[in-house]
Amino acid sequence: MSAPSAPSAPAAPSQGASARRWPGVLALATTNLIAALAFAWPLLAPAAPSQARAAVPYAALALVPLLVLLAVVMLDGSLRSARTLAMLGTLTAVGAAVRIAGTGAGGVELVFIVLILAGRAYGARFAYLLGVLVIAVSSLVSGFGPWTPFQMMACAWVGAGAGLLPARLRGRAEIAALAAYGALASFGFGLAMNLWFWPFAIGSGASISYDGDAGLGTNLASFLAYSLVTSTLTWDLVRAVTTVVGVCLAGPAVLAALRRARLG
Repeated sequence: MSAPSAPSAPAAPSQGASARRWPGVLALATTNLIAALAFAWPLLAPAAPSQARAAVPYAALALVPLLVLLAVVMLDGSLRSARTLAMLGTLTAVGAAVRIAGTGAGGVELVFIVLILAGRAYGARFAYLLGVLVIAVSSLVSGFGPWTPFQMMACAWVGAGAGLLPARLRGRAEIAALAAYGALASFGFGLAMNLWFWPFAIGSGASISYDGDAGLGTNLASFLAYSLVTSTLTWDLVRAVTTVVGVCLAGPAVLAALRRARLG
């Protein structure tokens, strides 16, 4: 009787499959780049023709919801198994409950812990969708507004960013990297959410007001001063501290549990 043959190595992805994936990746990257520009409309509007400047904020408010929807549609094909859908639904419910429970606690965003750990365990695409869905579901209770699509996109970026960290990290180095990322993401989220809303939040005439006729440097300096005064040293700092502490305390156990529940 002949000896059993050695198991064959898994086939490498074909060049054709990789080629088919690239257009989708490029389209998704373009969608997110346009969304980032929509967040930054106060810095870009002064460069628009004078007769079009008044329409820029309304264009951004209309564009971001469409971009969120487009990104979700493009990523929907990555959900290829019932187990993946079940895990996405479970973590959406957990994240929404955590976010609702933290409503009113100034700066505390424990949902960032869920997004970051899920992104690390299941990848950027999964966490991107999770960020969008958590905001959508929790907003059924907390309420929808023009800020909701911006929150969806920003939280999608928070989760996806964790999924893009180097895969080789494990143990304490992994938790340290996730904690550092959580701190940076907390401040970045605050800056992004401040930026699009800044011209509406404060009247004209103050030293930190938006000036539609000023240049990029002037408005950027005013915005950074506004953000520093209103949230960076308060809400954003609290968010960063709670995220770092939560990742350090819960990270090892939660990551182990998520990795045991492998997606199909």
